[in-house]
Amino acid sequence: MAETALTNNIEAAARPAGWRGIAADWSSDQRAFKNVSWGKAMMWIFLLSDTFIFSCFLLSYMTARMSTTVPWPNPSEVFALNIGGKQIPLILIAIMTFILISSSGTMAMAVNFGYRRDRAKTAALMLATAAFGATFVGMQAFEWTKLIMEGVRPWGNPWGAAQFGSCFFMITGFHGTHVTIGVIFLIAIARKVLRGDFDVERPGFFTSRKGYYEIVEITGLYWHFVDLVWVFIFAFFYLW
Repeated sequence: MAETALTNNIEAAARPAGWRGIAADWSSDQRAFKNVSWGKAMMWIFLLSDTFIFSCFLLSYMTARMSTTVPWPNPSEVFALNIGGKQIPLILIAIMTFILISSSGTMAMAVNFGYRRDRAKTAALMLATAAFGATFVGMQAFEWTKLIMEGVRPWGNPWGAAQFGSCFFMITGFHGTHVTIGVIFLIAIARKVLRGDFDVERPGFFTSRKGYYEIVEITGLYWHFVDLVWVFIFAFFYLW
């Protein structure tokens, strides 16, 4: 109790008075970032810049859709699959979304086991996440192929506004590229985890200091961001 009271008194004495004290209170969260590693800080900066890019794409899409005088294609019709002689709307997109959201769960568990230094479970969960991501990309390739065969082009489509094709290929293609890069990194880091690179501090790319699995968390930050962006794409592009 005496040590706690002494600590509180020291902190109170260190707090500036007046407006400076108020400013210090509002900026107290800076302490949470003073011990952040360089790699994690750079990933957050990259994700922030990527957020601006995706935001510009989605805002451009909304502007094009609201300003066109030609009817916009109905997503329920465009993205329907013929199963058993029936047109089921958005079934493929729903499965893709479920797969990508599930991959966030396996990635979170991989980070958890990474900090426990459980190499086998960490690598297995990262590979499972990569498998989910690869499945998503494969289904997206199927979706692209289907729409191209039906006549969708960046300059036009059979269902309405010509801007639909360019918006679709630009937004989903840019996101699919991010997922593909993430799958490659997941496999590379999983391989390093499995062979013990982070336990023996083996030299190489993305190998952190001995016994430290922070690169797994950094990879997880990127993957969760990719999943979150898909939620916005799904809401704005497929449900609107």
